[in-house]
Amino acid sequence: MKKIMITGACGQIGSELVAKLRDEYGTDNVLATDIRKVSTQAGPFEVLDVMDAQRMHDIAKDFGADTMMHMAALLSATAEAKPLVAWNLNMGGLVNALEVSRELGLQFFTPSSIGAFGPSTPKYNTPQDTLQRPTTMYGVNKVAGELLCDYYHTRFGLDTRGVRFPGLISNVTPPGGGTTDYAVDIYYKAVQEGKYTSYIAKGTYMDMMYMPDALQAIVDLMEANPEQLIHRNAFNLTAMSFEPEEIAASIRKQMPNFKMDYDVDPVRQAIAESWPDLLDASAAKEEWGFKAQYDLDKMTIDMLDKLQKKISHSA
Repeated sequence: MKKIMITGACGQIGSELVAKLRDEYGTDNVLATDIRKVSTQAGPFEVLDVMDAQRMHDIAKDFGADTMMHMAALLSATAEAKPLVAWNLNMGGLVNALEVSRELGLQFFTPSSIGAFGPSTPKYNTPQDTLQRPTTMYGVNKVAGELLCDYYHTRFGLDTRGVRFPGLISNVTPPGGGTTDYAVDIYYKAVQEGKYTSYIAKGTYMDMMYMPDALQAIVDLMEANPEQLIHRNAFNLTAMSFEPEEIAASIRKQMPNFKMDYDVDPVRQAIAESWPDLLDASAAKEEWGFKAQYDLDKMTIDMLDKLQKKISHSA
């Protein structure tokens, strides 16, 4: 990777990925794009609707990109509220990004998700290659996206790569429209109010990862020797698996008076219950050396410290 173009650069992952890649590869070598400019990061930026394939092509060509990272997508809960919008954006944008990458010979990355699995998938130590029958529009999009990336690699020789992210927890990007975002919001509310009402039920385990580990995984996969990659796309990733009571207990180690109660959202709860509890990430470890650095308690300490500084600074 020398000249990297990112779609959806102002989103949950994209906004932090831009900063990470600019630190590693140089500010002028990373072009951020999104449908509107909300990023405050200094560096190249272009307004781009990913449904506009010609503009995407022109921007990538003019920038001299050798790598496309396609991050633009509607997340799980939002996609369920607007399923046809999600299908058109998530699939149409992906096809456009793949076509531009094929036409210009770019290396290509797009993330899949734990949402690509469904209730019939083995829930614990979910294998890399297993039954995928998701029951959400977001999940359907992700499975179709995994297959499309495989197709573009086998049919056209496109260097496609991707991972299945678990829930991602960030101290930079506020919670958005994801089912796992309770595990972000709980830290904000702990710092701001000392209490939290969980929309996910007690005892509901979900796979999670701290954003620094997720960003490093993208870099490591994209820099990996292609001859070592058997799967290429949709590598399972995991760092930790916990239920709401466990994350609350971790917070209480730092904030003993923290309180949590429940008001379960049936839509997001149903989505959560359809996903695996813990993914088997052995393929990523064996093929390109994936290793997470953060467990729950280490993440909690860092999250609370960063958010306390962030919120006190903005007050």
